[in-house]
Amino acid sequence: MKNKAYAVLAALACLLFASSAFADKPVDWQTNFQAAATGIMEEITWFEHYTLWFIIPITLFVLLLLVIVVVKFRESANPVPSRTSHNTLIEVVWTVGPVIVLLFLAIPSFQLLTAQLTPPENPDLTVKATGNQWYWSYEYEVGENPLSFDSLLLKDEDRAGLGKEDKAQYPRLLAVDNEVVVPVGKTVRLLVTAADVIHAFAMPAFGVKIDAVPGRLNETWFKADREGLYYGQCSELCGKDHAYMPIAVRVVAQDKYDAWLAAAATNVGEANKALMASVDGAAKAVDVADNAAQ
Repeated sequence: MKNKAYAVLAALACLLFASSAFADKPVDWQTNFQAAATGIMEEITWFEHYTLWFIIPITLFVLLLLVIVVVKFRESANPVPSRTSHNTLIEVVWTVGPVIVLLFLAIPSFQLLTAQLTPPENPDLTVKATGNQWYWSYEYEVGENPLSFDSLLLKDEDRAGLGKEDKAQYPRLLAVDNEVVVPVGKTVRLLVTAADVIHAFAMPAFGVKIDAVPGRLNETWFKADREGLYYGQCSELCGKDHAYMPIAVRVVAQDKYDAWLAAAATNVGEANKALMASVDGAAKAVDVADNAAQ
């Protein structure tokens, strides 16, 4: 009995103080958005639900009108068709009605778009993402010596060497060799450009999607509210390997981010392995404690 009590306490402690091994990615037969990891994505999800209150009734109303027209004005029931070509009331209604609906849609959509593209004045971190054919390059604007590295699609033959054999957490065609690492609860300013053709940086769980255009620096931002590993992809047709340039962002606690950043200054690969060990090790501790409690 005491052992179970200790195990339960250990599990709770791990859950409270350990980083999560959560990975947000597409799932089979998915019909909804990915779970929101930022306030902006929560607003996007709300707006999508809000628009359904207009779309569904309008669709059903138009369907009803079509059924009425087909039944009432079919040739057998209406052999002599009306020659009416003008009705002032109907024309006013079908002009004013859509205008009112569009106003109800436009105001919150403009507010959301403004929030998406207006970064906070004092971001905690600035990361530059450059799209290449066909991979991403990242540069952290930290201190006098910016940190930079490339992020390529994870190949199956490299999984063992990088410690990424778990395909549930590091899925095929979405996992990368070097993830972007950011601290949880901090505002990240994201500068996006391209080195060759037009790409697009898209991270569904963050509500981020912005074009990467050669010769132009586009700007957006995000603030992840929970730790985990999040996946996105290039969302612009950029050539034959367009489908093979994924984006992976790992959100961790501030102390883990600081340790990773210090280690990455000399060796990004080793820094990633150390970070994975701390994150995955904490998650395994939770599993062990939970199993012991059962």
